[in-house]
Amino acid sequence: MNAVRVIVTRPEREAAGWVQALQAHGLQAEALPLIEIAALPETATLQQAWREIDAYSALMFVSGNAVDGFFASNQAAALVQKAQAATDSIANLGPRFLAPGPGTVAALRRAGVPEVLIDAPAAEAGQFDSEALWAVVGWRHWQGRRVLIVRGQGAGKDQSGAGRDWLAQQFVAAGARVDVVAVYQRRAPVFTTSQRQRIEAAAHDGSVWLLSSSEALAHLPAGDWSRARAVATHPRIAEAARAAGWGVVVQSRPEITDIVGSIESIPP
Repeated sequence: MNAVRVIVTRPEREAAGWVQALQAHGLQAEALPLIEIAALPETATLQQAWREIDAYSALMFVSGNAVDGFFASNQAAALVQKAQAATDSIANLGPRFLAPGPGTVAALRRAGVPEVLIDAPAAEAGQFDSEALWAVVGWRHWQGRRVLIVRGQGAGKDQSGAGRDWLAQQFVAAGARVDVVAVYQRRAPVFTTSQRQRIEAAAHDGSVWLLSSSEALAHLPAGDWSRARAVATHPRIAEAARAAGWGVVVQSRPEITDIVGSIESIPP
């Protein structure tokens, strides 16, 4: 296993933890982020959401970056205090905090949100995404309720992503009023010369790419990926990699033990 080289493509801050975890399992992991995360200035839309925060029945965060961007507001402390106080009253728990997976749950906990107010797929769920989250909360009465979706946007345009659009559509179909606010921007990184050389080599040298975003695939330079090997953490990502001509694509749950097992399953 020590000979297996793994390229972690998550944004820089998230990649560091994954590199450490993979190295702890005996893998030669390195970070090569394919998406850059940049904070957005506090917009009028975000300020409006904060003014009306008490009117929302649920706040849905698409990622840990969404949590961090939202709670960077100077009004966040008051919301956290209110949420913590609400746990003492079963009759008035206030807004629910919705997360598609464990990374977002962890970010909410770091922000001070009580675990009892967080709804997310179970740790043993087969997948962590909008569909899995809806399976947890979709049965509730959403008619006439307001929901705020906190997310990022693509550079130059407002890209919410297929999963987020799908979830918003489910809430609307259930009778909810959905508002959306972007608190960070996803953009293509500017690769250094050494990074470009590493990308070119890793396309055919047996390295295993850990792909966590279908959008990020478009940030790679054009080339022949028929000999490239990857582990994708979602069916949509796996489908995008295969469509882009990647030679070997294995799908895995986005949990470290599952990813290590998937890497081990790829023939040398």
